Amino acid sequence: MPAAEAAPDSSLRLSEAGLAALFAPFLRHARILLAVSGGPDSTALMLLAQRWREGRDAGPELAVATVDHGLRAEARTEAEAVGALAARLSLPHAILDLSSPLPKARLQEAARHARYEALLAHARAIGASAIATAHTLDDQAETVLFRLMRGSGIGGLAGIPSERALAEVELLRPLLGLPKAHLIEECRRAGIGFAEDPSNRDPRFARARLRALLPALAEEGLDAPALARLANRMTRAEAALEATTDTAAARLWPAQGPIRFSRPGFSELPAEIGLRLLGRAVEAVANGPVELGKLEVLHGWIAALGPEDHGARTLAGALVRVNKAAVTVSPAPARRSAGGVR
Repeated sequence: MPAAEAAPDSSLRLSEAGLAALFAPFLRHARILLAVSGGPDSTALMLLAQRWREGRDAGPELAVATVDHGLRAEARTEAEAVGALAARLSLPHAILDLSSPLPKARLQEAARHARYEALLAHARAIGASAIATAHTLDDQAETVLFRLMRGSGIGGLAGIPSERALAEVELLRPLLGLPKAHLIEECRRAGIGFAEDPSNRDPRFARARLRALLPALAEEGLDAPALARLANRMTRAEAALEATTDTAAARLWPAQGPIRFSRPGFSELPAEIGLRLLGRAVEAVANGPVELGKLEVLHGWIAALGPEDHGARTLAGALVRVNKAAVTVSPAPARRSAGGVR
């Protein structure tokens, strides 16, 4: 589509006040990179963000990027279509090719990681301090359901955050409260076509299988808004628990030197707070992420020890030693750094 063609009609259903609320976090930044694949959600993000910016005297510069994972032959054409639409909207656009092929194992997870790495590198290159993605209410519902199925803790059930740090860049998700159907309608009302990724319906992927279950669950009352409400409530609970853990850490965690908690003080903590404090200590010296289930086993072992008992266990490269006076966490000796709880 030639760049000289007129810009699409963006007189969409969202009011100016609605747009202002959606994009208020954008005002913290001078330049923002919009991640646009060409699907309905990200196409609507580009249309709405441009309309919001056009209606303001001042605000951030907007740029657009499309990641070509090299997985589908039609992906290049879709990326070029995004570029044509961006040109009509007077927005700079770049197609980002991945530097190396993706592994076949855990393909969607690997593609997601590579996509964010490419977007982050481009944001740095153009001086953008934020990246905006088009996650929707439906994505939030799928994420909560997926994590529920995996047995996630409270933090996992909090779902997708609307804002978070991605290295030195801020990741923004302004459309997280809007249903996908609304964004499809926004595109249609603007007369803009969009791409459909067949992997979203591929039953080989767990998320696609869960997505297919959502209509039946909605009939029983477990619809996307209900799952999003659960995520919001878990977000509040997570914030409260983290604040309480901060207080416990300020009281028990030494400002300098080895990580050593008073055992009587640690034992008095509510189980969830003790678990979180222990997790922070292990992660401070660990070789990698700590699985919640293994951390729960370790915390349960400490809780089961008698007041005069002592012992030691390792987890993810951390050595946890317990005696009647203290719980001490330090790096494990090299020969004991592999494996789970011992």
